[in-house]
Amino acid sequence: MADLILSPNFDHADDFYADLLDAHEGLEKQASDALNARLILVLANHIGDNGVLRQALHAAALEQE
Repeated sequence: MADLILSPNFDHADDFYADLLDAHEGLEKQASDALNARLILVLANHIGDNGVLRQALHAAALEQE
């Protein structure tokens, strides 16, 4: 099992963030939430490692505490 990478790991993060915001532009809340859900599933499929995905879920849950 690989470990989740939490340090910056890709170039042009600001460009991706802008693209993400553009993808949500003009969407109502329900459509925006659905886009986020589809994106999560696409990225989870790309990662393909349940252990890493569990680590990501745990890391994301800690951010809410």
